[in-house]
Amino acid sequence: MECGLRTHMKEPVPLKHIEVDVEIQSHVATVNSTLQYVNEQDYPLEAVFVFPMPSGAALCQFSAKIADQEIVAELQEKQEAREKYDDALSSGEEVFLLEESEMSDDVFKLSVGSLPPGQSAAITFVYITELSIEADHSLRFCLPAVLNPRYTPAGLDDGIVSEITSVTTGIPYSLSFTAHMSFPNPITKVESKSLLEPLMFLNTDHTEAKVSLCPGHMFDRDVELYLYYQNPHQLTAIVEAGAPTAQPGTLMRDPVVMISFYPEFPESVMSSMLPCGEFVFVMDRSGSMNCAMHNEEGAKPRIECARDTLLLLLKSLPMGCFFNIYGFGSTYKSIFSKSVQYSQQTMEQAVKKIKNMQADMGGTDILEVLEHIYKQAYIPKHPRQLFIFTDGEVGNTEHVLQCVRKNASFHRCFSFGIGEGASSALITGLAENSSGHAQFITGTESMQAKVMQSLHYALQPTVIDITEDWTGVSFTRLSPQITTLFHGQRALIYAQLKEEECQSVEANGKLTVQYKLGDQEVLNTVYFSLNPAENSRLTIHRLGARSLIHSLERDEQDDKAEYEVLKSRVVELSKQCGVISSHTAFIAVHKGSGKAVKGPLLTSRISTTMLRGCALGSYMVGLDAVESSNKFSNLGMMRASPFDIFFPFRKISMPKWMKCFRASRSMDMMSVETLEETPESTKDDLLQLISLQKASGYWKMESKLAEVFGKTEKELVKQIPAQVNPDVWATLLALVWLHGFKNAAQVEWQLLAKKAVAWIRTQKVVNLSECIQVGNSLLGCQVEEDALGL
Repeated sequence: MECGLRTHMKEPVPLKHIEVDVEIQSHVATVNSTLQYVNEQDYPLEAVFVFPMPSGAALCQFSAKIADQEIVAELQEKQEAREKYDDALSSGEEVFLLEESEMSDDVFKLSVGSLPPGQSAAITFVYITELSIEADHSLRFCLPAVLNPRYTPAGLDDGIVSEITSVTTGIPYSLSFTAHMSFPNPITKVESKSLLEPLMFLNTDHTEAKVSLCPGHMFDRDVELYLYYQNPHQLTAIVEAGAPTAQPGTLMRDPVVMISFYPEFPESVMSSMLPCGEFVFVMDRSGSMNCAMHNEEGAKPRIECARDTLLLLLKSLPMGCFFNIYGFGSTYKSIFSKSVQYSQQTMEQAVKKIKNMQADMGGTDILEVLEHIYKQAYIPKHPRQLFIFTDGEVGNTEHVLQCVRKNASFHRCFSFGIGEGASSALITGLAENSSGHAQFITGTESMQAKVMQSLHYALQPTVIDITEDWTGVSFTRLSPQITTLFHGQRALIYAQLKEEECQSVEANGKLTVQYKLGDQEVLNTVYFSLNPAENSRLTIHRLGARSLIHSLERDEQDDKAEYEVLKSRVVELSKQCGVISSHTAFIAVHKGSGKAVKGPLLTSRISTTMLRGCALGSYMVGLDAVESSNKFSNLGMMRASPFDIFFPFRKISMPKWMKCFRASRSMDMMSVETLEETPESTKDDLLQLISLQKASGYWKMESKLAEVFGKTEKELVKQIPAQVNPDVWATLLALVWLHGFKNAAQVEWQLLAKKAVAWIRTQKVVNLSECIQVGNSLLGCQVEEDALGL
């Protein structure tokens, strides 16, 4: 296998080992990632690595071990840290600088300065992140193995995001991964798409456990853990003691409480749909959407899965709502000039357009299309709901999120990251800044299932009048107020408590969350002891600090003096809590030989094309090391350099790579006038059935429907019970077939089945039980009448 980390003589600079240790406490995880490598050159080396991290994660520790000496980095104001780095580098000292991108808070750059020849180095990152909740109530931990390209619009140059390049070679290395878990309630099981060692429980009540990856894991895909535990909807609270050495009255000295709030709404409310709303579907049509959804054999292109998903969404919309569909790349276009009312005619027009949708619109400029949508007139009594799909990443993430925030009072965003490596800052930011919901679709997961779950959320009655009542405790809130709730969505509340109130063993606190759902008043209460648990990592403190820092960073100030005051507060909080921010950076200096580095710095600023890679806990992304004066055009052309430094990448099969690379390089980087026509893939029988449903919910008796059932139209007509309309018979057969053969995919067709049931009820069928019995016999099913909801 060709090595990815190479010199100009093509000699390997091997990555020796990746070690990842994860501590999961309730809904949060502390991730410790160490990368070990060696500079086998005969000259000092400066390398620059760019790597992503989950959005909202608190990066709280960075250290480097050179030979046998460990250097622990300190947080400093960003400009001061940069100046210190330059001074140390020019003095020949070994120095490390870690900073956050100014355009996206989930991208970081590590500059490694003046690593001596033949020297080994181990770089360690520690960050804390919240776990997401899946539809089956499991908690999901993800260690990404892939970073997708970031599209930077013309005129923007972040200096970090743009330093990502593409390589396709791999290198052998070893990986060890272990997760320790601790929950308030017993753990029932742990699942993963990767091979795991048997789950080991560490106590008798099964609230603590450990699991590891099996040896020989190939880091060519994300490492995902799905954690299941008892009573997931139970409100839980963890109180964490502060650091006794911290200044009294500060955040790090006082205890901090984390409340996990995961409400379960009554089925009577969940079953009701709102027949209103303006649904705007915004689809990424950049060249990278031609890439396969995953690496398994027979994987569909992302654009094809997107077309199927749009079809399902259109069929599931309620009558009387409004909708429109936008495609975007370097520019944008819409199916209708403005949102139109949902009807059979408008639905058919949209379906026809969707069938011809291709990934042929160049780059990934999402800001322009959002600004256009926000300028459109709002439709009275039809709240605007945006469904945004993208597999790429943008270099102006913060500009996009500012635009969303300015319009947050008038819409909600339901965002979807397609494929491994989509920007968590962009996807989660779109949802968080508009009271919406974000989902990531990776591996072999069904896009349709996740999107339909979000459509369920969008059609739910709105939760209003959310209030909190704290009893027996004085607190300072660290996280924003809860402004929206969805069934199946978890909220974490962080609050700083007073140290003196938590010193009594018998002291207790209570939090009651009250809200109105439809016509119902709902109360959720949790009691918790104020006797705090000690945690040397101060996990909950740092996540609470990160939440507060994010809120302060988003508090835009037009006045320069007010901005400086806000910045000073962020810097002070960041340094006090040890959590990196947009205004601080980690700096570590090790006194070296004292010989100044001569010649130009060997760093890179390279336009991005396509990337598959792995790193510190799979996050680090390799760069060509080239003279800083080299500039590259949007064509991705690269000049020869004194030597090349690549981070190791997993090798992938040439046919898939050629397809994705051609799409990404030719379309994400520049507009393409022509595109090969992709023959329409053979639809599966479920999608065929969905495509035949009418807007009002019924199916028409026709030969195409009979083909789905494996029958002829004549066979279906012959079995029609007396006094039953052919279309009613066709619709009943469709429902029986869905429940009988596609029950496992019920989340995908549940909404359109409800439309069918509502339509049948208007037809006043007198012999319904007979129809279902005959339908079961005809199709070979055993579906109970009650299961159909009729």
